[in-house]
This record gives sequence, structure tokens and C-alpha cells, in this order.
Amino acid sequence: MSRIGKKTIPLPQGVELSINDGVVSVKGPKGSLKVMLPKNVSVVVEGEPAEAVVKVADQENMDQKALWGLFRQLVANAVDGVQKPFQKSLEFVGVGFKVAVEGKKVKMEVGFSHPVIMEVPEGLEAVVEKQILTISGIDKQAVGEFAARIRRVKPPEPYKGKGIKYTDEVIRRKAGKTATKS
Repeated sequence: MSRIGKKTIPLPQGVELSINDGVVSVKGPKGSLKVMLPKNVSVVVEGEPAEAVVKVADQENMDQKALWGLFRQLVANAVDGVQKPFQKSLEFVGVGFKVAVEGKKVKMEVGFSHPVIMEVPEGLEAVVEKQILTISGIDKQAVGEFAARIRRVKPPEPYKGKGIKYTDEVIRRKAGKTATKS
């Protein structure tokens, strides 16, 4: 059995979960999300504090066990996201590195001859405080993907630590080359 798949998903007050033709719709105070289920996976709502249970057709099939845990977590992320948005914070480290949000665009100056401008995807919000850019939204995958795209613009380098890094990321620093006498 899948350890993650067999866990139930508690549905808090104010969160509605409905299943229709293999599509799980989750509605909450912050918005609504949909999760498409494959044909061997189903979701059932049961219990008096309402709980969602993800089930598969054959619990011993390895492929279905993998999908079981995956789709249980996707539904759980949707339930969590419609209550409290997910956040990722990026820190801009380096002399002259700047970040600003102008409407629905993030403008970054990270050592190139031109500023890098990225459009904020629909459903996400970007806020800048000093050198820290915070991305938030109800869809965990969209928040993580947009944060990763921004980090890819200028990943941190190991010698001086300059670049764009997650605020909780630790950069393994390297010693520079030393001159030797021959």
C-alpha cells in the first residue's frame, strides 16, 4: 500500500470538494482549483468531520500505487491552497542587483546589459520588500514553477554567492584559487 495514498485528507470548515467525471473541484475562501484524475484513481468524501479518501482500482499494482500517492498529494495541496496561499521567497544577492514589480511584470536588474522582465502568471501575486521577491498563489505547482523560472535567470554562484537564491537556501561556498610560488 502507498503510505501517502492511504492517508485521509481532512476538509476544513469552508472548503467544498466535489467530484464530477474524473475532475476534483475544490472551492474555498481564497479561490477554486481543479485536479484531473486518471481512470484508475477515484476520490470519495466520507466521515462526519468531512474527509476525502483517494482510492485506486488495484492496490498491489506498482503503477497505480505511484499514482495513488501522487494524486492524494495533489488533492491535499489543492485543499491547503484554497485556505492559505502558498509562498516562495527569492533573495537577490549582488552589487547592483535590483528587483521591482510593475503591475503584472517583474523587472530584474541582475548584471546583464539590459533588465530582465517577466510576466507574472494569472493567479499569482508578486511583492517586493527590499531585495526579497515573494511570490504567492493558491496553486502550489504554479508558485514553484514561476519561482524556479526567476531563479534560472541568474542562479547563485559558489565563489561570492551572487545571484538569485531562495531565502531558505544555503549556498555551498568554495575557496578561490590561490597563487603558488614555483
